[in-house]
Amino acid sequence: MRCVLFAPLALLPCLVFGQARFVETPYTEQKVVFDFYFDDPDKLGSALYWLRSLISPLMESPYEYAPEFLEVVVVIHGTEIVTLAKKNYSRYAEAVERMRYYAALGVHFKVCGLAAQDFDYLAEDFYEFVELVPSAITELAHWQLQGFALIAPSIMDKKYAIEEIR
Repeated sequence: MRCVLFAPLALLPCLVFGQARFVETPYTEQKVVFDFYFDDPDKLGSALYWLRSLISPLMESPYEYAPEFLEVVVVIHGTEIVTLAKKNYSRYAEAVERMRYYAALGVHFKVCGLAAQDFDYLAEDFYEFVELVPSAITELAHWQLQGFALIAPSIMDKKYAIEEIR
């Protein structure tokens, strides 16, 4: 009986000092709607990393999904709407070009018409890859009712460099 009681303790070093293993989750085609609603337009850059974190692994080995097997919609209705106004290109060029790249892969960028009104923007104020929709909230509900998973990025202020806390 003593051996049975102590046997699990003998495995403890293996569990504590073992190594993580990489798992290839059998992902299927993705249907995702992102809710972008931020208090600072500069948070858009971080939010686009969430988009990359969905798309890039699926397009790479071992999955190698072609972009047409990914259905991705981004609904924009916070202060980050200013990044999509053509007149602000010089300030937000990097984010705009990243969005243009994702749009070329088939990602749909939709701007809330109500938010656009609040900012005094018209359809012609936005880039060609932007779609103006009546309301962000009804748009989010629509895509969820179509079976799309909702992802609402949580963007925090970065206090530490990775090197400081690693």
